[in-house]
Amino acid sequence: MISKEYSIFFMELAQNNHKEWFHANKKRYENNVKTPFLDLLESLLGRLTEWDARMLPDPKKALFRINRDIRFSKDKSPYHTIMKAGFSAGGRKSELPGYYLGIDAENIHVGGGLFMVRPPELKKVRQYIASKPKALIDIVEAQPFKSAFGKLRGEKAKRLDKELLSASEKTALIYHKQFYAFAEFPLEPFYESDLLKEEVLQHFELIRPLNAYLTKALQY
Repeated sequence: MISKEYSIFFMELAQNNHKEWFHANKKRYENNVKTPFLDLLESLLGRLTEWDARMLPDPKKALFRINRDIRFSKDKSPYHTIMKAGFSAGGRKSELPGYYLGIDAENIHVGGGLFMVRPPELKKVRQYIASKPKALIDIVEAQPFKSAFGKLRGEKAKRLDKELLSASEKTALIYHKQFYAFAEFPLEPFYESDLLKEEVLQHFELIRPLNAYLTKALQY
């Protein structure tokens, strides 16, 4: 289970983000950070693979590396100060609808939907929204969804194809270029608690209808 030691490690890493410190504290990382995070992922996948049998059951396949890609970044800090995971039928880097979990020193980040949408897939999604706008509106306007996430997030286009303009009168959601939900809440109340798994799954459950809608849209 994730403990206070998890948070302490990331607080200290933030102040000592270099290879020498990380290598000197690698056992702490393995024991207090990586292992409990992977254990949490494994427990989540027990439910997620029931929802979608195409999901890979290996938690390591969902885990993002702690090493940062600094090739094109002004920030040359070599390590992320957060553990991240992505769950979808195509793996953590999939362009299919999925779920996201990140945990840093202080907060839990939970999300899901479509983050990366290429133009051909975006066209499919928008055409599907044009044909079934009410279904999407009902998902994102449902009170439990709004209470957990506020609203559907994502970058928006300033213009639409002419054929979609009439659909935009029914919902402005068709302007989206990304379609995802995101929530953040404190980690501290969930130290050493099985309730963390349940809290994350409750958020994923609210995202599940959105992912089902987006999956159908990509098949449209």
